[in-house]
Amino acid sequence: MTTISKVLLANLALAATQLQAQEAPPDRFVGDLGAAVYSTSASIKSKDTTTTVLPYVYGDWGRFFARVDTLGAKIMPLGLGHLEGVLRISQEGYDANNTLLKGISSRSQPMPIGLGTFQRTSLGGVFVYAMHDLNSGGHALDVTYGARLELGSIKVYPQAGLEYRSQAYVQHLYGVSAAEAATSLATGGRMTAYTAGAATTPVIGVAASVPLSGPWSLQLQWRHKWLDSAVKNSPLAGAASQNIGFAGLSYEFK
Repeated sequence: MTTISKVLLANLALAATQLQAQEAPPDRFVGDLGAAVYSTSASIKSKDTTTTVLPYVYGDWGRFFARVDTLGAKIMPLGLGHLEGVLRISQEGYDANNTLLKGISSRSQPMPIGLGTFQRTSLGGVFVYAMHDLNSGGHALDVTYGARLELGSIKVYPQAGLEYRSQAYVQHLYGVSAAEAATSLATGGRMTAYTAGAATTPVIGVAASVPLSGPWSLQLQWRHKWLDSAVKNSPLAGAASQNIGFAGLSYEFK
């Protein structure tokens, strides 16, 4: 584990201790809980779109919260929100077991942890998270703005943001070592060595919550990423952009 990882984990442990010393959180969950089908188009040389069924959680339990792929705790008030400690559930890793990636090792899922904030303003919400990936040793910075529109009983959330990934983070997912390139060529593949740089990725999206019956709702989200040249130039890359989305059924707890 790197020095940065140890410092960050120590800070998060201290934050958890401070939370325990304050008033006890409510003994119930408030928010939406259910299941969703998540779909991610491939960014590597593969025609497959990854589809998985996972829990859908968006809500709070006292100072602890879940926002789909982000789990965390509110440490202290900050501006119009809180300083938060977070863990991101990433699906960026992949299995390289296909003929287009001969000689390439599978990439483990990143495990970003860090600090950030959700600022709820009169013009919408702003999410800012700075994270350190425990697997690659790289860093990530996500900035997202989300507005809220109401179309009758349907709530719609347009989104726009930027995702920064450091060189080590991108290299873990899209870099090709000299040993992998040699193995690829020896086994009939065509991969060449590649050292990736840092990447900044623009993202747009839209989410919607559609009431069904009583506390039940349909949850929808679609996000589109324009991949940075540090990714597109990799011999592993098979696309210039990526679509990510889900459709789920949730039950609202009040």
